[in-house]
Amino acid sequence: MEQLVELDHQLYLFLNNLGDPAWDDFWNFVTNKFASIPFYALLVFFLYKALGWKKTLLSLVLVAAVITCTDQLSNLFKDFFERPRPCRQEGIMEYARFVAVRCGRHGYFSAHAASSAALVVYLGMILKTYWKHIFPVLIFWGLLVSYSRIYIGVHYPGDVVSGWIIGITIGYLFFLLFRFLEKKYFKSSATSED
Repeated sequence: MEQLVELDHQLYLFLNNLGDPAWDDFWNFVTNKFASIPFYALLVFFLYKALGWKKTLLSLVLVAAVITCTDQLSNLFKDFFERPRPCRQEGIMEYARFVAVRCGRHGYFSAHAASSAALVVYLGMILKTYWKHIFPVLIFWGLLVSYSRIYIGVHYPGDVVSGWIIGITIGYLFFLLFRFLEKKYFKSSATSED
């Protein structure tokens, strides 16, 4: 376990120190939850075009539940494991670039990474039959958001990978819930029911 933690520290320092002051504002923007609003709006439009307004409303209610679930589970893990963030850990913070607006206390696991991964899977599974290139676009966005957490100095790569594993699981479970509710309450046709 100690070797795994040491590898995580070394990988963090490598990835974090790839940063350049010229890119700091960009990565702080990417990591901001409000930066993805235009992307979310585009996804809502895609959902509407693919599903109609009733199923889109159902999918958005479940999106809210997905984000709440990943966020609250991350908080539980952070409180339980109490792993210091790299921007607060002696022996690491002195060698890293910290460009975040603030540094929380505990970092295991990354809620940003978990929420991003969950949305990649949940929305990707819903939309893949309508837009064949949706998964690569969603994965690119999710990885961008996830890497931003390492770049700005607030998460180790292990926090991000753990977040992705948990997020993928949650996203898939909510996709199954969406399909169950869709079959139970909506017509089985794949066309829009407006």
